[in-house]
Amino acid sequence: MLNQPIPRKALDRCPPYVQGQSAIVGVAEPIKLSSNESPFGPSPRAQAAFQQAVGQLHRYPDGGQSALRQVIAERFGIEQERIVCGNGSEELILLTIRAFVDPGDEVLVSENGFVMTRIHALAQGANIVVAAEQGWDQSVDNILACITDKTHIVAIANPNNPTGTYLPASEIRRLHAGLPSNVLLLLDGAYADYVVEPDFDSGMKLVRSSENVIMTRTFSKLYGLAGTRIGWAYTSSNVVAAIQRIRTPFNTNAPAQAAAAAALQDTEFADRVREHTILWRETMREQLLALGIIVPASVTNFLLMQIPEEGGHNALDASRFLKERGILLRPTGVSGPGDCLRVTVGAEHENQAFLDCIRQYMQVPDMQAPHMQVPRSA
Repeated sequence: MLNQPIPRKALDRCPPYVQGQSAIVGVAEPIKLSSNESPFGPSPRAQAAFQQAVGQLHRYPDGGQSALRQVIAERFGIEQERIVCGNGSEELILLTIRAFVDPGDEVLVSENGFVMTRIHALAQGANIVVAAEQGWDQSVDNILACITDKTHIVAIANPNNPTGTYLPASEIRRLHAGLPSNVLLLLDGAYADYVVEPDFDSGMKLVRSSENVIMTRTFSKLYGLAGTRIGWAYTSSNVVAAIQRIRTPFNTNAPAQAAAAAALQDTEFADRVREHTILWRETMREQLLALGIIVPASVTNFLLMQIPEEGGHNALDASRFLKERGILLRPTGVSGPGDCLRVTVGAEHENQAFLDCIRQYMQVPDMQAPHMQVPRSA
């Protein structure tokens, strides 16, 4: 006789999610470039809205998320009734999988992508099908070649994590056109707020004209609200209805809703954070390439680094070297290249410290970096 509860068999296939490391023994304030957080935090207007909401903590939040959905709709010019908010965009991915996937169904993902999508699908009892990528890029041809009559969801991150690359709008349209109408295309747009490339489309146009597309977004990155766990999705009315049936009534708390709405309205602050991120991302990539490190072109707030093994270098040793000097990066592996590190674009002093240390590790003389002021709210 078994003497303890036994978890569902499906959980045996779930890889553990490993958070970006945030502490180093003996280091009071390490430089944390491991979790793609904004180094500037939320705008002052978002902080003020959060603080004001604290006075109403004895009240339940707006279960319909009406005020936040209205602000999102006005900011992006989309229909309020087709928006649903969640405990981060990750919860919305979970709810989508729960609503549209039965045990034995297939969830198709790209080779390198957000690991929690796989975990949620596996926990649901689904089978994961992985489409190979071409270099650092997701391949629409490879994804479409993996479609079967058991495919229920195709889930891709655009931009992708941890590679930082993206599929242009034309490729997303081609992917969608090649899917059966009963297959749901899930576009994880956690990093879409950083993209300024003219050929990029977050998926809003496709959602508006389709019944089988859902786009998820988050306030954790550009808007600096990772600690509040707040995100949103835009999709067709039938997908919203399915998600609403299983969404808990108060899955997004009141201070988070208030802060997110205020953050969206503080466009000047967000623009300055984006400007800083792009400037330093390109500078960091240029200097890393000059060190002989392979770095795919990124449109996000992070860079993927493949350390060449010539001269005894490798990703694990580089990570240890940096950690010993108080700098934390994110090793990839479970859902990304196992021989790489991911570095977040941080504040100016953090980026410069990282570049100095990686240069020491690669033993190359100093290089100059740009100066950028910390964003200030309007």
